[in-house]
Amino acid sequence: MTTDKYLDDIKEIKSLMNKSTRFISLSGMSGVMAGIYALIGGVFGYFIIEKARENGTRDTLSRLTTTPWDQNPSLQIVVVAAIVLFMAVLTAFFLTKAKASKHKQKVWTKQSIRLVVNFMVPLNIGALFTLALLQYNLIGLVAPAMLVFYGLACMNAAQFTLGTVKYLGLSCAILGLINTQYIGYGLYFWTAGFGLCHIIYGAVMYYKYDK
Repeated sequence: MTTDKYLDDIKEIKSLMNKSTRFISLSGMSGVMAGIYALIGGVFGYFIIEKARENGTRDTLSRLTTTPWDQNPSLQIVVVAAIVLFMAVLTAFFLTKAKASKHKQKVWTKQSIRLVVNFMVPLNIGALFTLALLQYNLIGLVAPAMLVFYGLACMNAAQFTLGTVKYLGLSCAILGLINTQYIGYGLYFWTAGFGLCHIIYGAVMYYKYDK
């Protein structure tokens, strides 16, 4: 009986420590939904690229703002990616807010702010690096760079939230590095990282922490 009470006290202390140092209201289902959005975006991206190849459309990045919409696959892909990002962020906010309310926690706390800051710094550096790749027309390295820097962002932010995020980041970073050796298959690696990995790790987080 005493042992059971002792173990319960340890669990309670551990729970309080986690709440004080980590933002634990991050929704696992938001990861699943982000993965689904990415898979849908990947399908659209595939058909856009295939149509561009059939039409012989090339090098539209340098004419991103001047080429007509129907002849500008790069702009179409940018729009699809923007929609995927918007839907993922919007879904993550509302599902995380709902989870926080369920556990009687605030969304914006010191822990969540630290989480966002530590996530955004590597991500913004990666965004600038990706723009530099586009500037020099190194298109084949765009998808690998996105995966690697996103993975680094997740690993950097994991210390302020659920530990599963670290493994999500590691998986994306590894996929990005492998992609550097298979230039031309960026869409498939991008879809695997942002799509399948998010679904898998989102499901793990949901069944481990949300239910």
